[in-house]
Amino acid sequence: MRGAAVAAILGLSAGVAMAQDAPPVIEAARYAEPTTRYPHGVLGDDVEWGALVLDVTNCADCADGEARQVVIRLPEARVFEDVAPRLADPDGDGLAEVIVVESDRTLGARLAIHDAGGLVAATPFIGQRFRWLAPVGVADLDGDGRAEIAYVDRPHLARTLRVWRLEEGGLVELAALPGVTNHRIGETDIAGGIRECGAVPEMIVADADWSRLLAVTFDGTGLAARDIGPHEGRASFARALDCAQ
Repeated sequence: MRGAAVAAILGLSAGVAMAQDAPPVIEAARYAEPTTRYPHGVLGDDVEWGALVLDVTNCADCADGEARQVVIRLPEARVFEDVAPRLADPDGDGLAEVIVVESDRTLGARLAIHDAGGLVAATPFIGQRFRWLAPVGVADLDGDGRAEIAYVDRPHLARTLRVWRLEEGGLVELAALPGVTNHRIGETDIAGGIRECGAVPEMIVADADWSRLLAVTFDGTGLAARDIGPHEGRASFARALDCAQ
């Protein structure tokens, strides 16, 4: 089964109390409660996830140095349709949040950010059942000190790279670039990611027909892509992310 192994989950809660004068700290995250209630199968099988489990420290009822497990459980109409949750700091407060892909049985996918208390912000749902998005990564793409979040919207259909930023509690779209992809139906992973090989971070994706690899940069207003060589499977993505292509 793809995704993190589901271990025994003890002491689960819908949220976590805050320790005095300091917020809780998310140390790790994983999906749990496998389910077939959303039979899309875009990631190779019909099994998705019903819950997100966080290992949290610095909570009011945590013993010193120990983590408490907190579960965020989706309603029956939704699943986590994803390969793994991602720890990142999109709000720049020095603490990790969790970035995930959620899918709704009628509205399709959205990208969402959670902390130990639950949902922080989310993009709009794509708007149609069995429509998905594939994350690229999180980084300060334009060097202004604020993190951006990138994903490919409908990598099998629209094939559009979108860049968002968390601002004043909501996700704001900053730029879009059509003609790229990072996933094919049935693959159990998402290709590419973000590399830092030069002056600015670059998003590594494929062109729409999977013939070439592209390095895409964001300058604060728009996206620019350059060809970095032929697509030759996951090995070529690995070379690119290692700055060897």
